Amino acid sequence: MELKSILAYLQNKTILVTGATGFLAMVFVEKILRVQPDVKKIYLLLRASNTNSATNRMHNEILGKELFRVLRDKHGADFDSFVSQKVVAVAGDVTSEKLGVKDFKLTEEMCNETEIILNSAATTNFDERYDIALDVNTFGILHVVSFAKKCLKLEMLLHVSTAYVCGERVGLIPEDLPSLTDDIVKGTTKFDFKAQEKIVVEKKLTELKAQGASEEVITSTMKDFGIERAKHYGWPNTYVFTKAMGEVFLGRSKDELPVVIIRPTVVTSTYKEPFPGWIQGFRTIDSVIAGYCKGKLTCLLADPTTVFDMIPVDMVVNSIISAMAVNANQSSIVIYHVGSSFRNPIKINSIHDFVFRHFTKDPWVDKDGNLVKVGRCTMFSTMATFRMYMQICFMIPLEGLKFVNKACGHYFQDSYVNYSRKLKLVMRFVELYKPYMLFKGIFDDTNSEELQKVTSESYIDANKFNFDPNCIDWEDYIMNTHIHGLRKHVMVK
Repeated sequence: MELKSILAYLQNKTILVTGATGFLAMVFVEKILRVQPDVKKIYLLLRASNTNSATNRMHNEILGKELFRVLRDKHGADFDSFVSQKVVAVAGDVTSEKLGVKDFKLTEEMCNETEIILNSAATTNFDERYDIALDVNTFGILHVVSFAKKCLKLEMLLHVSTAYVCGERVGLIPEDLPSLTDDIVKGTTKFDFKAQEKIVVEKKLTELKAQGASEEVITSTMKDFGIERAKHYGWPNTYVFTKAMGEVFLGRSKDELPVVIIRPTVVTSTYKEPFPGWIQGFRTIDSVIAGYCKGKLTCLLADPTTVFDMIPVDMVVNSIISAMAVNANQSSIVIYHVGSSFRNPIKINSIHDFVFRHFTKDPWVDKDGNLVKVGRCTMFSTMATFRMYMQICFMIPLEGLKFVNKACGHYFQDSYVNYSRKLKLVMRFVELYKPYMLFKGIFDDTNSEELQKVTSESYIDANKFNFDPNCIDWEDYIMNTHIHGLRKHVMVK
Protein backbone atom coordinates (compact mmCIF):
# COMPACT_ATOMS: atom_id res chain seq x y z
CA MET A 1 0.00 0.00 0.00
CA GLU A 2 1.33 3.39 -1.00
CA LEU A 3 1.87 5.67 2.00
CA LYS A 4 0.18 9.05 2.16
CA SER A 5 1.84 12.32 3.14
CA ILE A 6 0.68 15.00 5.59
CA LEU A 7 2.91 17.53 3.86
CA ALA A 8 1.39 16.61 0.51
CA TYR A 9 -2.08 17.16 1.97
CA LEU A 10 -1.09 20.66 3.08
CA GLN A 11 0.40 21.56 -0.30
CA ASN A 12 -1.54 24.26 -2.14
CA LYS A 13 -4.13 24.45 0.66
CA THR A 14 -5.91 27.65 1.74
CA ILE A 15 -6.42 27.91 5.49
CA LEU A 16 -8.42 30.34 7.62
CA VAL A 17 -7.21 30.82 11.20
CA THR A 18 -9.32 32.60 13.82
CA GLY A 19 -7.80 33.77 17.10
CA ALA A 20 -4.57 34.24 15.18
CA THR A 21 -2.71 36.18 17.92
CA GLY A 22 -3.25 33.35 20.40
CA PHE A 23 -0.42 31.16 21.68
CA LEU A 24 -1.51 27.97 19.91
CA ALA A 25 -2.55 29.64 16.65
CA MET A 26 0.82 31.35 16.27
CA VAL A 27 2.69 28.06 16.72
CA PHE A 28 0.35 26.48 14.14
CA VAL A 29 0.99 29.23 11.57
CA GLU A 30 4.76 29.07 12.11
CA LYS A 31 4.81 25.29 11.70
CA ILE A 32 2.79 25.34 8.47
CA LEU A 33 4.96 28.03 6.90
CA ARG A 34 8.17 26.29 7.99
CA VAL A 35 7.42 22.70 6.97
CA GLN A 36 5.17 23.34 3.97
CA PRO A 37 6.21 26.55 2.19
CA ASP A 38 4.00 25.48 -0.72
CA VAL A 39 0.84 26.11 1.26
CA LYS A 40 -1.27 28.35 -0.95
CA LYS A 41 -2.58 30.92 1.51
CA ILE A 42 -3.27 31.48 5.21
CA TYR A 43 -5.95 33.98 6.17
CA LEU A 44 -5.48 35.34 9.70
CA LEU A 45 -8.66 36.76 11.24
CA LEU A 46 -7.66 39.61 13.55
CA ARG A 47 -9.74 42.05 15.59
CA ALA A 48 -9.04 45.37 13.92
CA SER A 49 -10.91 48.37 12.51
CA ASN A 50 -9.53 47.93 8.99
CA THR A 51 -7.06 46.01 6.84
CA ASN A 52 -4.12 48.29 7.68
CA SER A 53 -4.68 47.85 11.40
CA ALA A 54 -5.01 44.09 10.93
CA THR A 55 -1.77 43.99 8.95
CA ASN A 56 0.04 45.98 11.63
CA ARG A 57 -1.22 43.58 14.29
CA MET A 58 -0.04 40.63 12.20
CA HIS A 59 3.49 42.01 11.89
CA ASN A 60 3.79 43.29 15.47
CA GLU A 61 1.97 40.58 17.41
CA ILE A 62 2.62 37.47 15.31
CA LEU A 63 5.41 37.58 12.71
CA GLY A 64 7.59 39.83 14.82
CA LYS A 65 7.76 37.30 17.67
CA GLU A 66 10.92 35.32 18.38
CA LEU A 67 8.83 32.23 17.57
CA PHE A 68 9.43 33.03 13.88
CA ARG A 69 13.21 33.31 14.29
CA VAL A 70 13.95 29.94 12.63
CA LEU A 71 11.65 30.72 9.71
CA ARG A 72 13.13 34.20 9.38
CA ASP A 73 16.68 32.79 9.36
CA LYS A 74 15.66 30.18 6.78
CA HIS A 75 14.40 32.78 4.29
CA GLY A 76 16.79 35.57 5.19
CA ALA A 77 16.21 38.72 3.15
CA ASP A 78 13.30 37.01 1.36
CA PHE A 79 11.27 36.50 4.56
CA ASP A 80 8.97 39.50 4.11
CA SER A 81 8.40 38.65 0.45
CA PHE A 82 7.61 35.02 1.31
CA VAL A 83 5.15 36.01 4.04
CA SER A 84 3.41 38.60 1.84
CA GLN A 85 2.73 35.87 -0.73
CA LYS A 86 1.38 33.38 1.78
CA VAL A 87 -0.28 35.23 4.66
CA VAL A 88 -3.25 37.62 4.51
CA ALA A 89 -4.37 39.70 7.50
CA VAL A 90 -8.17 39.96 7.64
CA ALA A 91 -9.94 42.51 9.84
CA GLY A 92 -12.81 40.73 11.54
CA ASP A 93 -14.23 39.17 14.69
CA VAL A 94 -15.94 35.85 15.44
CA THR A 95 -18.50 37.69 17.58
CA SER A 96 -20.02 39.19 14.42
CA GLU A 97 -22.05 37.80 11.53
CA LYS A 98 -19.89 36.87 8.51
CA LEU A 99 -16.97 36.95 10.98
CA GLY A 100 -17.10 40.74 10.86
CA VAL A 101 -15.42 40.87 7.43
CA LYS A 102 -16.76 44.01 5.78
CA ASP A 103 -15.01 43.75 2.41
CA PHE A 104 -17.48 41.91 0.15
CA LYS A 105 -14.85 40.89 -2.43
CA LEU A 106 -12.57 39.53 0.30
CA THR A 107 -15.45 37.60 1.86
CA GLU A 108 -16.30 36.10 -1.54
CA GLU A 109 -12.65 35.20 -2.12
CA MET A 110 -12.38 33.52 1.28
CA CYS A 111 -15.59 31.54 0.75
CA ASN A 112 -14.41 30.39 -2.68
CA GLU A 113 -10.89 29.41 -1.63
CA THR A 114 -10.86 28.28 2.01
CA GLU A 115 -10.42 24.53 2.43
CA ILE A 116 -9.49 24.35 6.12
CA ILE A 117 -10.71 26.43 9.05
CA LEU A 118 -8.85 26.40 12.36
CA ASN A 119 -11.10 28.02 14.95
CA SER A 120 -8.89 28.89 17.91
CA ALA A 121 -10.58 32.18 18.81
CA ALA A 122 -11.29 32.23 22.53
CA THR A 123 -11.04 34.24 25.68
CA THR A 124 -9.21 31.99 28.14
CA ASN A 125 -9.58 34.01 31.34
CA PHE A 126 -11.20 31.81 33.97
CA ASP A 127 -13.23 34.79 35.22
CA GLU A 128 -13.84 36.74 32.05
CA ARG A 129 -16.86 39.05 31.90
CA TYR A 130 -19.82 36.78 31.20
CA ASP A 131 -21.09 38.82 28.26
CA ILE A 132 -17.68 38.73 26.57
CA ALA A 133 -17.07 35.02 27.24
CA LEU A 134 -20.50 34.10 25.84
CA ASP A 135 -19.99 36.19 22.70
CA VAL A 136 -16.57 34.67 21.93
CA ASN A 137 -16.52 31.13 23.34
CA THR A 138 -20.16 30.15 22.88
CA PHE A 139 -22.01 32.22 20.30
CA GLY A 140 -18.86 32.87 18.24
CA ILE A 141 -18.81 29.24 17.12
CA LEU A 142 -22.23 29.72 15.49
CA HIS A 143 -20.78 32.50 13.34
CA VAL A 144 -17.81 30.29 12.42
CA VAL A 145 -20.12 27.39 11.48
CA SER A 146 -22.32 29.72 9.41
CA PHE A 147 -19.24 30.97 7.54
CA ALA A 148 -17.90 27.42 7.09
CA LYS A 149 -21.14 26.35 5.40
CA LYS A 150 -20.56 29.05 2.76
CA CYS A 151 -17.04 27.80 1.95
CA LEU A 152 -17.42 25.91 -1.33
CA LYS A 153 -14.24 23.83 -1.01
CA LEU A 154 -14.27 23.21 2.74
CA GLU A 155 -12.58 19.97 3.77
CA MET A 156 -12.23 20.53 7.50
CA LEU A 157 -13.48 22.71 10.37
CA LEU A 158 -11.21 22.11 13.35
CA HIS A 159 -12.32 23.68 16.62
CA VAL A 160 -9.88 24.10 19.50
CA SER A 161 -11.62 23.53 22.82
CA THR A 162 -10.25 22.42 26.20
CA ALA A 163 -10.27 19.07 27.96
CA TYR A 164 -11.71 20.82 31.01
CA VAL A 165 -15.15 21.20 29.42
CA CYS A 166 -15.70 18.08 31.55
CA GLY A 167 -16.23 20.38 34.53
CA GLU A 168 -15.44 18.60 37.79
CA ARG A 169 -16.07 15.04 36.66
CA VAL A 170 -13.86 12.35 38.16
CA GLY A 171 -12.37 9.09 36.95
CA LEU A 172 -11.70 8.27 33.30
CA ILE A 173 -13.15 11.05 31.15
CA PRO A 174 -14.07 9.93 27.60
CA GLU A 175 -13.63 11.75 24.30
CA ASP A 176 -17.31 12.20 23.67
CA LEU A 177 -19.90 14.89 23.09
CA PRO A 178 -23.26 13.29 24.04
CA SER A 179 -22.53 13.34 27.80
CA LEU A 180 -21.94 17.07 27.54
CA THR A 181 -25.16 17.83 25.69
CA ASP A 182 -27.15 15.76 28.17
CA ASP A 183 -25.58 17.40 31.20
CA ILE A 184 -25.37 21.03 30.20
CA VAL A 185 -28.53 22.11 28.55
CA LYS A 186 -30.96 20.21 30.80
CA GLY A 187 -33.66 19.95 28.18
CA THR A 188 -33.24 23.36 26.56
CA THR A 189 -32.56 23.84 22.87
CA LYS A 190 -29.65 25.89 21.58
CA PHE A 191 -32.11 28.68 20.86
CA ASP A 192 -33.61 28.47 24.36
CA PHE A 193 -30.21 28.75 25.98
CA LYS A 194 -29.00 31.49 23.67
CA ALA A 195 -32.15 33.56 24.13
CA GLN A 196 -32.23 32.96 27.89
CA GLU A 197 -28.61 33.90 28.53
CA LYS A 198 -28.80 36.95 26.27
CA ILE A 199 -31.83 38.10 28.28
CA VAL A 200 -30.16 37.61 31.68
CA VAL A 201 -27.00 39.35 30.48
CA GLU A 202 -28.94 42.27 29.03
CA LYS A 203 -31.00 42.55 32.22
CA LYS A 204 -27.88 42.59 34.40
CA LEU A 205 -26.18 45.24 32.24
CA THR A 206 -29.32 47.39 32.20
CA GLU A 207 -29.55 47.23 35.99
CA LEU A 208 -25.93 48.27 36.38
CA LYS A 209 -26.26 51.19 33.97
CA ALA A 210 -29.47 52.33 35.70
CA GLN A 211 -27.51 52.40 38.95
CA GLY A 212 -24.89 54.61 37.33
CA ALA A 213 -22.20 51.97 37.85
CA SER A 214 -18.70 52.80 36.65
CA GLU A 215 -17.05 50.71 33.94
CA GLU A 216 -14.82 49.18 36.63
CA VAL A 217 -17.85 48.13 38.69
CA ILE A 218 -19.62 46.77 35.60
CA THR A 219 -16.57 44.68 34.68
CA SER A 220 -16.18 43.32 38.22
CA THR A 221 -19.90 42.53 38.52
CA MET A 222 -20.05 40.80 35.13
CA LYS A 223 -17.04 38.67 36.08
CA ASP A 224 -18.80 37.56 39.27
CA PHE A 225 -21.98 37.01 37.27
CA GLY A 226 -20.12 34.67 34.91
CA ILE A 227 -18.92 32.52 37.79
CA GLU A 228 -22.45 32.52 39.20
CA ARG A 229 -24.01 31.37 35.92
CA ALA A 230 -21.30 28.74 35.37
CA LYS A 231 -21.90 27.25 38.82
CA HIS A 232 -25.65 27.41 38.22
CA TYR A 233 -25.15 25.01 35.31
CA GLY A 234 -22.59 22.88 37.18
CA TRP A 235 -19.29 24.27 35.89
CA PRO A 236 -16.48 25.73 38.05
CA ASN A 237 -15.75 28.88 36.04
CA THR A 238 -16.87 31.04 33.14
CA TYR A 239 -14.17 29.84 30.73
CA VAL A 240 -14.84 26.10 30.78
CA PHE A 241 -18.61 26.60 30.91
CA THR A 242 -18.75 28.85 27.85
CA LYS A 243 -16.31 26.57 25.98
CA ALA A 244 -18.50 23.57 26.82
CA MET A 245 -21.56 25.36 25.48
CA GLY A 246 -19.59 26.22 22.35
CA GLU A 247 -19.01 22.49 21.77
CA VAL A 248 -22.71 21.78 22.24
CA PHE A 249 -23.67 24.42 19.68
CA LEU A 250 -21.06 23.13 17.26
CA GLY A 251 -22.36 19.58 17.56
CA ARG A 252 -25.96 20.68 16.99
CA SER A 253 -25.38 23.11 14.13
CA LYS A 254 -22.67 21.39 12.05
CA ASP A 255 -25.08 19.42 9.80
CA GLU A 256 -22.84 17.69 7.24
CA LEU A 257 -19.67 19.68 7.90
CA PRO A 258 -16.48 17.66 8.52
CA VAL A 259 -15.65 18.64 12.11
CA VAL A 260 -12.84 17.83 14.53
CA ILE A 261 -12.68 19.06 18.12
CA ILE A 262 -9.22 19.15 19.68
CA ARG A 263 -9.30 19.25 23.47
CA PRO A 264 -5.84 20.02 24.83
CA THR A 265 -5.20 19.93 28.56
CA VAL A 266 -2.89 22.56 30.10
CA VAL A 267 -0.77 23.82 27.18
CA THR A 268 2.86 24.54 27.99
CA SER A 269 6.00 25.77 26.20
CA THR A 270 7.35 24.16 23.05
CA TYR A 271 8.96 20.75 23.45
CA LYS A 272 11.14 20.90 20.32
CA GLU A 273 9.76 23.09 17.55
CA PRO A 274 10.71 25.52 16.26
CA PHE A 275 13.04 25.47 19.29
CA PRO A 276 12.53 24.26 22.87
CA GLY A 277 10.95 26.44 25.55
CA TRP A 278 9.11 29.16 23.61
CA ILE A 279 6.06 30.43 25.44
CA GLN A 280 3.80 33.46 25.38
CA GLY A 281 2.29 34.74 28.61
CA PHE A 282 1.63 32.86 31.82
CA ARG A 283 -0.14 29.54 31.31
CA THR A 284 -2.12 27.87 34.10
CA ILE A 285 0.79 26.60 36.18
CA ASP A 286 3.28 29.34 35.33
CA SER A 287 1.88 32.02 37.63
CA VAL A 288 2.42 29.55 40.49
CA ILE A 289 6.02 28.92 39.41
CA ALA A 290 6.67 32.67 39.09
CA GLY A 291 5.27 33.44 42.53
CA TYR A 292 7.18 30.56 44.10
CA CYS A 293 10.61 31.39 42.64
CA LYS A 294 10.31 35.03 43.72
CA GLY A 295 9.64 33.96 47.30
CA LYS A 296 6.05 35.25 47.23
CA LEU A 297 4.37 31.84 47.35
CA THR A 298 5.11 29.57 50.30
CA CYS A 299 1.85 27.62 50.50
CA LEU A 300 -0.56 26.24 47.95
CA LEU A 301 -3.98 24.62 47.71
CA ALA A 302 -2.99 21.44 45.87
CA ASP A 303 -3.23 17.71 46.37
CA PRO A 304 0.36 16.42 45.94
CA THR A 305 -1.01 13.14 44.58
CA THR A 306 -3.14 14.81 41.89
CA VAL A 307 -2.09 14.05 38.31
CA PHE A 308 -1.56 17.39 36.62
CA ASP A 309 -2.22 17.02 32.91
CA MET A 310 -0.11 19.20 30.65
CA ILE A 311 1.16 19.00 27.09
CA PRO A 312 3.67 21.08 25.08
CA VAL A 313 2.11 23.43 22.52
CA ASP A 314 4.05 22.06 19.53
CA MET A 315 2.62 18.59 20.25
CA VAL A 316 -0.89 20.05 20.27
CA VAL A 317 -0.19 21.68 16.91
CA ASN A 318 1.14 18.40 15.52
CA SER A 319 -2.08 16.67 16.62
CA ILE A 320 -4.13 19.41 14.94
CA ILE A 321 -2.33 19.05 11.62
CA SER A 322 -2.49 15.24 11.77
CA ALA A 323 -6.23 15.35 12.53
CA MET A 324 -6.80 17.70 9.60
CA ALA A 325 -5.10 15.34 7.16
CA VAL A 326 -6.71 12.14 8.45
CA ASN A 327 -10.28 13.46 8.84
CA ALA A 328 -10.56 15.73 5.80
CA ASN A 329 -13.89 15.51 3.98
CA GLN A 330 -15.36 13.12 6.57
CA SER A 331 -18.95 14.11 7.36
CA SER A 332 -18.60 13.39 11.05
CA ILE A 333 -17.47 14.90 14.34
CA VAL A 334 -14.38 13.47 16.05
CA ILE A 335 -13.08 14.55 19.44
CA TYR A 336 -9.46 14.20 20.54
CA HIS A 337 -8.09 14.66 24.05
CA VAL A 338 -4.51 15.83 23.68
CA GLY A 339 -2.75 15.50 27.00
CA SER A 340 -0.54 13.28 29.12
CA SER A 341 -2.50 12.03 32.15
CA PHE A 342 -3.44 8.67 30.60
CA ARG A 343 -0.16 7.75 28.85
CA ASN A 344 2.54 9.61 30.78
CA PRO A 345 1.14 11.02 34.04
CA ILE A 346 2.99 13.40 36.30
CA LYS A 347 1.84 14.30 39.81
CA ILE A 348 1.91 17.72 41.42
CA ASN A 349 4.48 16.64 44.01
CA SER A 350 6.90 15.68 41.21
CA ILE A 351 6.39 19.03 39.47
CA HIS A 352 7.08 20.81 42.76
CA ASP A 353 10.24 18.77 43.28
CA PHE A 354 11.56 19.65 39.82
CA VAL A 355 10.75 23.36 40.29
CA PHE A 356 12.39 23.38 43.75
CA ARG A 357 15.54 21.73 42.42
CA HIS A 358 15.76 24.13 39.48
CA PHE A 359 15.54 27.28 41.58
CA THR A 360 17.80 25.85 44.30
CA LYS A 361 20.48 25.27 41.68
CA ASP A 362 19.79 28.46 39.71
CA PRO A 363 17.99 30.96 41.99
CA TRP A 364 15.92 33.89 40.78
CA VAL A 365 17.70 37.23 41.02
CA ASP A 366 15.43 40.06 42.16
CA LYS A 367 15.51 43.65 40.89
CA ASP A 368 18.07 44.57 43.57
CA GLY A 369 20.44 41.82 42.47
CA ASN A 370 19.71 39.53 45.42
CA LEU A 371 19.41 35.77 45.07
CA VAL A 372 16.00 34.50 46.18
CA LYS A 373 16.24 31.37 48.31
CA VAL A 374 13.30 28.98 47.96
CA GLY A 375 12.07 26.31 50.33
CA ARG A 376 9.60 23.47 50.01
CA CYS A 377 6.08 24.74 49.45
CA THR A 378 3.44 23.74 52.01
CA MET A 379 0.52 22.05 50.25
CA PHE A 380 -3.03 21.78 51.53
CA SER A 381 -5.06 19.02 49.92
CA THR A 382 -8.47 20.31 51.04
CA MET A 383 -10.11 23.73 50.95
CA ALA A 384 -10.99 23.38 54.65
CA THR A 385 -7.36 23.06 55.77
CA PHE A 386 -6.29 25.87 53.45
CA ARG A 387 -8.96 28.20 54.82
CA MET A 388 -7.88 27.36 58.37
CA TYR A 389 -4.30 28.25 57.52
CA MET A 390 -5.34 31.52 55.89
CA GLN A 391 -7.56 32.35 58.85
CA ILE A 392 -4.75 31.93 61.36
CA CYS A 393 -1.93 33.49 59.35
CA PHE A 394 -3.68 36.29 57.48
CA MET A 395 -7.35 36.90 58.27
CA ILE A 396 -6.98 37.23 62.06
CA PRO A 397 -4.03 39.66 61.67
CA LEU A 398 -6.17 41.61 59.17
CA GLU A 399 -8.94 41.92 61.78
CA GLY A 400 -6.32 43.13 64.25
CA LEU A 401 -5.12 45.76 61.78
CA LYS A 402 -8.73 46.81 61.23
CA PHE A 403 -9.20 47.35 64.97
CA VAL A 404 -5.91 49.29 65.36
CA ASN A 405 -6.73 51.39 62.30
CA LYS A 406 -10.11 52.34 63.73
CA ALA A 407 -8.63 53.08 67.17
CA CYS A 408 -5.99 55.33 65.62
CA GLY A 409 -8.39 57.43 63.60
CA HIS A 410 -7.80 55.47 60.37
CA TYR A 411 -4.08 56.27 60.45
CA PHE A 412 -3.35 52.84 58.90
CA GLN A 413 -6.17 53.04 56.36
CA ASP A 414 -3.95 52.66 53.28
CA SER A 415 -2.18 49.65 54.78
CA TYR A 416 -5.47 48.03 55.76
CA VAL A 417 -7.06 48.56 52.34
CA ASN A 418 -3.98 47.29 50.51
CA TYR A 419 -3.66 44.22 52.75
CA SER A 420 -7.38 43.46 52.43
CA ARG A 421 -7.31 43.83 48.65
CA LYS A 422 -4.34 41.48 48.29
CA LEU A 423 -5.98 38.88 50.50
CA LYS A 424 -9.18 38.99 48.44
CA LEU A 425 -7.17 38.57 45.23
CA VAL A 426 -5.38 35.53 46.69
CA MET A 427 -8.64 33.89 47.74
CA ARG A 428 -10.21 34.57 44.34
CA PHE A 429 -7.14 33.11 42.62
CA VAL A 430 -7.37 30.01 44.82
CA GLU A 431 -11.09 29.56 44.11
CA LEU A 432 -10.48 29.78 40.37
CA TYR A 433 -7.59 27.29 40.37
CA LYS A 434 -9.05 24.88 42.95
CA PRO A 435 -10.75 22.58 40.41
CA TYR A 436 -7.43 21.97 38.63
CA MET A 437 -5.13 21.66 41.64
CA LEU A 438 -7.51 19.13 43.23
CA PHE A 439 -8.63 17.52 39.95
CA LYS A 440 -9.48 13.81 40.18
CA GLY A 441 -9.96 12.99 36.51
CA ILE A 442 -7.83 11.24 33.89
CA PHE A 443 -8.44 12.07 30.23
CA ASP A 444 -9.00 9.03 28.07
CA ASP A 445 -7.11 9.57 24.80
CA THR A 446 -8.21 6.50 22.83
CA ASN A 447 -9.07 8.59 19.76
CA SER A 448 -5.73 10.40 19.93
CA GLU A 449 -3.91 7.08 20.27
CA GLU A 450 -5.76 5.81 17.20
CA LEU A 451 -4.83 9.00 15.32
CA GLN A 452 -1.16 8.36 16.16
CA LYS A 453 -1.48 4.77 14.96
CA VAL A 454 -3.13 5.77 11.68
CA THR A 455 -0.55 8.44 10.89
CA SER A 456 2.42 6.24 11.80
CA GLU A 457 1.13 3.35 9.66
CA SER A 458 -0.28 5.28 6.71
CA TYR A 459 1.69 8.53 6.43
CA ILE A 460 5.31 8.59 5.37
CA ASP A 461 6.09 11.83 7.24
CA ALA A 462 4.23 11.12 10.51
CA ASN A 463 7.47 11.53 12.46
CA LYS A 464 7.46 15.24 11.57
CA PHE A 465 4.16 15.60 13.46
CA ASN A 466 4.82 13.71 16.69
CA PHE A 467 2.37 14.24 19.55
CA ASP A 468 3.05 11.13 21.64
CA PRO A 469 3.31 12.21 25.31
CA ASN A 470 5.24 9.04 26.13
CA CYS A 471 8.39 10.55 24.68
CA ILE A 472 8.44 13.37 27.26
CA ASP A 473 10.96 13.08 30.09
CA TRP A 474 9.14 15.34 32.54
CA GLU A 475 12.16 15.98 34.74
CA ASP A 476 14.28 17.15 31.83
CA TYR A 477 11.46 19.08 30.17
CA ILE A 478 10.36 20.99 33.28
CA MET A 479 13.84 21.71 34.67
CA ASN A 480 15.74 22.36 31.46
CA THR A 481 13.15 23.47 28.91
CA HIS A 482 9.93 24.86 30.35
CA ILE A 483 11.31 26.90 33.26
CA HIS A 484 14.19 28.22 31.13
CA GLY A 485 11.67 29.31 28.51
CA LEU A 486 9.47 30.90 31.15
CA ARG A 487 12.42 32.86 32.57
CA LYS A 488 13.58 34.01 29.15
CA HIS A 489 10.31 34.87 27.41
CA VAL A 490 7.81 35.79 30.12
CA MET A 491 9.13 36.51 33.61
CA VAL A 492 10.48 39.91 34.58
CA LYS A 493 12.25 41.04 37.72
